[in-house]
Amino acid sequence: MVNLPAPGRRVVVRYLLPTGQATDALGELVSADETTVVVDGKRGVEHIAVGDIIAAKEVPPPPAPRTRRTAG
Repeated sequence: MVNLPAPGRRVVVRYLLPTGQATDALGELVSADETTVVVDGKRGVEHIAVGDIIAAKEVPPPPAPRTRRTAG
C-alpha cells in the first residue's frame, strides 16, 4: 500500500481509470484501508481501489483566493 497521511489531510492520488488512462484525485483524505482510499475533493467523494493507485502524497493547503481589483 502507498504511504498516506492520517485522514483529514489534503492529498493528491494518481490512479488508473478502467481505460488505462491516469487521473488525479485532489482533496481531503477521508479514509484508507487495504483495499480502498477515499478522497473528498471538487469532483465529490472518490473511492479508489488501492490496486489502481500509481502514486499518492500529502500536499499543502490550497492558496487563499485572490482579491479582485476594481477599476477606479
